[in-house]
Amino acid sequence: MYVSKKVKIGIIGTGNISHAHMVGYTALDNVEVYAACDLNEERVKAFAEKYGVKHTFTDYNEMLKLEELDAVSVCTWNNAHAPATIAALKAGKHVLCEKPMAMNAQQAEEMLQASKESGKLLMVGFVRRFGNDTKIFKDFIDNGRMGDIYFAKASYLRRCGNPGGWFSDIKRSGGGSLIDLGVHVIDLVRYLMGKPKAVSVTGATYSNIGPRAHIKGLERYKASDYSDYSDVEDMALAMIKFDNGAVLSVETSFSLNLKDDTGNIEIFGTKAGAKMEPNLELYSEMDDYLVDITPRVTRDTDWFNAIFKNEIAHFVDCVANGTECLSPAEDGLELMKILDAVYESSRTGREVVIRP
Repeated sequence: MYVSKKVKIGIIGTGNISHAHMVGYTALDNVEVYAACDLNEERVKAFAEKYGVKHTFTDYNEMLKLEELDAVSVCTWNNAHAPATIAALKAGKHVLCEKPMAMNAQQAEEMLQASKESGKLLMVGFVRRFGNDTKIFKDFIDNGRMGDIYFAKASYLRRCGNPGGWFSDIKRSGGGSLIDLGVHVIDLVRYLMGKPKAVSVTGATYSNIGPRAHIKGLERYKASDYSDYSDVEDMALAMIKFDNGAVLSVETSFSLNLKDDTGNIEIFGTKAGAKMEPNLELYSEMDDYLVDITPRVTRDTDWFNAIFKNEIAHFVDCVANGTECLSPAEDGLELMKILDAVYESSRTGREVVIRP
């Protein structure tokens, strides 16, 4: 990757996910994380000390006045994604915005429009697109190994996995397991299938169990501002129909009475089916026999950090060299339309038509 100067990055929001972004930025010689901002002054100063960041702010509008900043990562609560991103784009900065793109499709439309008007890149943090398993799977699909894909199943289920804090406060998050976990697997299926457009959605959400803050003996991921308040859904289910005739069945949960946490994607085509977890496997036939195929590849020893390194490296490449973005704002908008439809279907008890 050729770069004539260091790319100067600002971080908006220094909670947990910002540290994953820093794993990516600090791995690149052509990047300087130049500024950081957080509403919590103590937290942003600790962040700056840890990573050697020169400038700290508690108001991102002030940070965005730094003319030398090239781009920002937006790592805030969901309800700040749209205003922070739009402000950054209007200030002439490229943006990598964490998923979900926004609280709803209307906000996502405004973000996309701001990107077009500014001429600056808006990339959405669909980090699962950047896994090596995803790359291999997409190679198989693009080379015709799966045939025509017509059905997929995606699940991201936690038994006791409500992170609390802003994640479970609907005013800041926009929802629960669907908007936090479902966004990953729905997007990944769309990406692997060639990004078909959703035409209709039937969904249901449940809030029967709550955050399970009373449970003892378990270590779990918690928001930086943890509290046990929760007014978001425990679980969401959906069936999504696409314009190519394919159907996706989705299940997500923060709290569910199952044995073990699970996360998986299965895709079924006319020539083969495939499953992504725990290892990528294909199920097909050969010479009139059923066969199971497992590609032999070197696996990342630290999968979580590896996908963020790949994502951040791609973002910087797009900013520095004008490389075509693999996770553009248009895809984030399409995802928000799907999430809006799931919540609307749950509210009304009816199928929601996105496009006739």
